[in-house]
Amino acid sequence: MNDTTKVEEAVELLQDKASPKRRSGAKRLRKLKDPAACPQLLQALEKEVQDPRTWETQYQIIMALGECGCTDALSYLEQLAGQSFEATSVYSALGDAIVRLGRAYQDDAKPVLRLMTTNNDLLIDGAFRAVAMLRLRPDEAAVEEIIKYVAPLSLNHHLRFWVAAAAAGWSGPEVGKFLGDCSRSRRDDVREAALASQQQKYLKWNPL
Repeated sequence: MNDTTKVEEAVELLQDKASPKRRSGAKRLRKLKDPAACPQLLQALEKEVQDPRTWETQYQIIMALGECGCTDALSYLEQLAGQSFEATSVYSALGDAIVRLGRAYQDDAKPVLRLMTTNNDLLIDGAFRAVAMLRLRPDEAAVEEIIKYVAPLSLNHHLRFWVAAAAAGWSGPEVGKFLGDCSRSRRDDVREAALASQQQKYLKWNPL
């Protein structure tokens, strides 16, 4: 089966009456990363968000939009980011996708810095996750701003994790101090990420 056929089958699943089937289609498209699916993904999300019970499917569709490079969906995702969702994991997907789609160039950190002003920890967590997964290397000023945001937080705060994971490709005294602090966290994931980054090693993470 070629990729075109796989995309067509996944897109067809987006129209299924059952939410698990629609979610399965979104997961497939997330892996295929084909921009050809963007119009159907956006249309599916606009319909899906009307039912708060299908938050898991909403999450996967948003992630697929980000992975497929659906830049036309960016303004809609930014609009959703300002709305209220009972299922807070939807915000993580939105933060992730907005960073992926909002960059003007590969290592552009402006979307991350914008999301940091929202004070929505889950949006910000998603944004930091995208930075780590994409292995972005922002400029020195952006790195300093990100670290300045998370450094005052508890050593066990969840926002430290993805920043520690992303820092494998960063340099500077602030980075070293931040990773040293993270290596003393009681959270296993934060320590593991920090220790790998201190060795400039990117670990393979598999977010939902």
